[in-house]
Amino acid sequence: MREYLAEGKARAKQLPNRGPITYTATGAISSEILDAYWQYGFYVFTDVIKADELTELRADVERVLDGAPRSRGDEFDRHGRPAIGHQFRRPSFSFSKPLSDPLGGTELNHGRHPVKMAEPTPDANAPDEFIDLLIGNLQIMDSCLRLYGHPDLLSVAAAVNGDDFVPFNEVTFLKEPGLGVSVAWHQDGTTHWESPDWNQGTHGFNFMAQIYGSTPSNGVWVVPGTHKHGKVDIKALVEESGSERISSAVPMVCEAGDVVISNRQLLHGSFANTSTERRVTLNMGFLPRKSVLNVTNVNFAGRKQTYDEKRVHQRSRMVGIGIDARQQRFPDERRYVYQPLVGEENLNRWNEETRETVVKDYNLLDVHL
Repeated sequence: MREYLAEGKARAKQLPNRGPITYTATGAISSEILDAYWQYGFYVFTDVIKADELTELRADVERVLDGAPRSRGDEFDRHGRPAIGHQFRRPSFSFSKPLSDPLGGTELNHGRHPVKMAEPTPDANAPDEFIDLLIGNLQIMDSCLRLYGHPDLLSVAAAVNGDDFVPFNEVTFLKEPGLGVSVAWHQDGTTHWESPDWNQGTHGFNFMAQIYGSTPSNGVWVVPGTHKHGKVDIKALVEESGSERISSAVPMVCEAGDVVISNRQLLHGSFANTSTERRVTLNMGFLPRKSVLNVTNVNFAGRKQTYDEKRVHQRSRMVGIGIDARQQRFPDERRYVYQPLVGEENLNRWNEETRETVVKDYNLLDVHL
């Protein structure tokens, strides 16, 4: 495994898809960035989140974990207080068994994870379960709402998905040392694969903001270019490689403060974190509006839903509120103009009223494609 990790890191470092977010003289995202993203399916933006903001993000994650339920289904935290998230309709925490693969080889998540990953044996003192996912970042952590309005990231979103891009969902992945679970190889997206207008960007992308480093041991691995070729035969690829260590994959190697843009159609997965290094990744997903509007789908909870104009507009208000929250925290920073909400700025101010009327339970309107 050590040899596989080292070779993958070397391959990743050879790819020309890493660097700061840069612009042309006219204010557009540099073509070199977009060309590399569309060629490989991901790009590592370096040094996006500065030190002060990193500190705030880390503190918010620790605050939420300190106020988490003591165990799955518990209503109270370890201090005896009502657990964070009790006021929301969707759970804010997901629990898993240490070093397990909860999805591989199952029919969960529409059966997108056909191959089981290796499940190392945890230490004898490991807990029976631990928190591996925070759900609904924008309502449980104000720092994440501010990051959501980052002008450089939103400029990238518009360059990739169009100015009328649509939010998808936001979660935090926790890969704790000696505990973090595997995420079996898969491609995101459950719709449009057979559509005649399917293309390499149909299912949008995720931003993956790293508030600690991401290494070959604890990070996400991808097979570059697979976003362009439709559904991948994952079982055949694993069989060809001789194990779940797919030979053509590379890890997303990042420093704290880096943000990866990763195409959702890219074949990706991660191994159980047996290392001593922690990864905490804030995911923010965005989709092309033409892939979303008036599409009917069954979400992961088995509920049928149609993404009509009213629903898409209401979900998109989170972008406007994130922009305003960021402007309040960083008043000297450029303010991004989100085209679908132009003229509605006064309706999307960040304050205690919108916390209750827009932000609370916003993720019930998530878009699942």
